[in-house]
Amino acid sequence: MRTPIFRHVIPFTAITSAALLLTACGSGSGDTDGAGASGVAAKNAGIPTTDVVSAIREDPAAAKLLPAGTTGLTVAVSVGGTPPGTAYLSDGKTLTGQDVDFTRAVARVLGIKLKVEQASFDAILPALDSGKYDFGASNFGVTDERRKTIDFVTYINDGQGFATRKDSKLTKITDLKQLCGLNVATGAGTTFEATLERSRHVCSDAGEKAYQVQTYGEQSALWSSLQQGRSDVVMSTINGLRYAVAHQDGLKFLNEYHRLDVGFAFKKGSELAPAFRAAVNKLLSDGSYERILKKWGTTGSAIEESRISPPEQKN
Repeated sequence: MRTPIFRHVIPFTAITSAALLLTACGSGSGDTDGAGASGVAAKNAGIPTTDVVSAIREDPAAAKLLPAGTTGLTVAVSVGGTPPGTAYLSDGKTLTGQDVDFTRAVARVLGIKLKVEQASFDAILPALDSGKYDFGASNFGVTDERRKTIDFVTYINDGQGFATRKDSKLTKITDLKQLCGLNVATGAGTTFEATLERSRHVCSDAGEKAYQVQTYGEQSALWSSLQQGRSDVVMSTINGLRYAVAHQDGLKFLNEYHRLDVGFAFKKGSELAPAFRAAVNKLLSDGSYERILKKWGTTGSAIEESRISPPEQKN
């Protein structure tokens, strides 16, 4: 793999909306998986701003694993405005979120610069093989289907869950047959959409009316659909749902449905994966990893070690 060397880079800490839009590929949604790119700044209220990255130093052992001559990489992100996923602060310029912190932290461990490009969530993985981006960082869930064409380096464990309005009679969703006859809102191109579409037959098999899958390219539109009654329930990331319920009135978290490892995404056979794995494990060993999770209130998603493309978690 030939890795580009950049003279001009756009760091997460200084990136502007205009710079993003110059390289944007569209808008997209989150999954254990990311969030849509609306360009609308998230409000500062409730979003943690503690700096947990700047003190991280380069680790020569991890950096040595990079392909020779690597000083800069292009990372694709999708931006939706719903922490702990990637969002803008109220200045409309500064990107924040758990994935942002992990990406910046790994870059510091490896001693590299980042060129950040905004893309729709569902466009990032297909673009990796062409070399358009060196890697993707948008809370990508590791599935066996994705592992056929993508390499992952894991850094958290998140997964699929459900939330709804407080006035809903829905309780814990343990079987998708409980969704029959309902409108289910989720992100386009996500593992949630794939799970729902793959299992749509469970309703007809049971002689019941099928549920309707409503996909959205932006998290704000997804939540508006639920709040306004156009959707009955939302299927999204466990961490994203918990955050939304804590910061929006009238919502309730139902339950976790399926846990998944989450990782940085690379084209199959990428020479970058070993270095990124070493960098994540360095963060785990020096306490930086725990500080990032504590900042975002996601300590329940901690992993013990980073792995390259592990089998899909079954639970």
